[in-house]
Amino acid sequence: MNKKIIPSTPLAERIRPKSLTDFCGQEHLVGDGKPIRLMIDNDTMSSFILWGPPGTGKTTLARIIAEETNAEFHQISAVSSGVKNIRSIIDIASRNELIKKRTILFIDEIHRFNKAQQDALLHSVESGIINLIGATTENPSFEVIPALRSRARVYVLNELSAKDLLDILHNAIKNDEFVSQFKIKELDEDFLLYLSGGDARIMLNIFESAVIQEIKKEEISLTKEVLENIVQQKNVLYDKAGEEHYNVISAFIKSIRGSDPDAALYWMARMLEGGEDPLFIARRMVILASEDIGNASPNALVLAEAAFGAVDKIGMPEARIILAQCVTYLAASPKRNSS
Repeated sequence: MNKKIIPSTPLAERIRPKSLTDFCGQEHLVGDGKPIRLMIDNDTMSSFILWGPPGTGKTTLARIIAEETNAEFHQISAVSSGVKNIRSIIDIASRNELIKKRTILFIDEIHRFNKAQQDALLHSVESGIINLIGATTENPSFEVIPALRSRARVYVLNELSAKDLLDILHNAIKNDEFVSQFKIKELDEDFLLYLSGGDARIMLNIFESAVIQEIKKEEISLTKEVLENIVQQKNVLYDKAGEEHYNVISAFIKSIRGSDPDAALYWMARMLEGGEDPLFIARRMVILASEDIGNASPNALVLAEAAFGAVDKIGMPEARIILAQCVTYLAASPKRNSS
């Protein structure tokens, strides 16, 4: 490949693992003797929901299961699909059942299906006509109807560690056909991880964008300044209704949970700069104050509610100050492990 020809497929997709051997993280699910590993090794599928932050491997894991199990695989997104799509796949699955062939239906962002759409799955999941794999960034207890939850296990995917992220990055640098052609003289890995917010997809997108920006140079130096400039450019393309919206709000929430006020303020500013509704940010902080802090610091919920009301009354641009005050308080507050 000529290094001046930029691939149309994103780096994250080009290096997506195709087997558990190459999969990074989630050892509690895919390690030896763990539930998903046993499911694949024994080719015994059951319905389940993968719940975790963006960029932690939900879609990749579903595709690996498709590759390594003896089943027909169908993938849809809850964003662009409806009951008609579900029924079409159920019809295919019913025919497969007659010839003793299993059917896996993977639904990305299943939390975006309404009750009627989720109800359409119930009979087929319960009878085993389809094995459902749902992926969600939201708590299934709130976003998936009880009848469907009772028919599917919930597996929680953890945020990727710094080691996991660096393993993914180094694999891309070494093995991707496009990236591996460049001599990377300098790379501020710590700052890249900081910008990614624990999301492998964001990390790879920023990294590849930076490489492309420096494409004409003999040696590439991806310094803090270069990486920061890439992120600022991406802010302009922030889509409040698209995937980037969920990626950034996830990084924002994880920064507060991780007691990192600087990172939380960065993600807050990035959302506001991209045109995010400040009330959306305030609403998420009210939820976080109750779920993640709770009685460890009861005043957190009081402050978050007050911030929501103040933002509603004051509006932008002054709402930035109110939000920032709440963000730093929540990030500095003690957290609890259960809600």
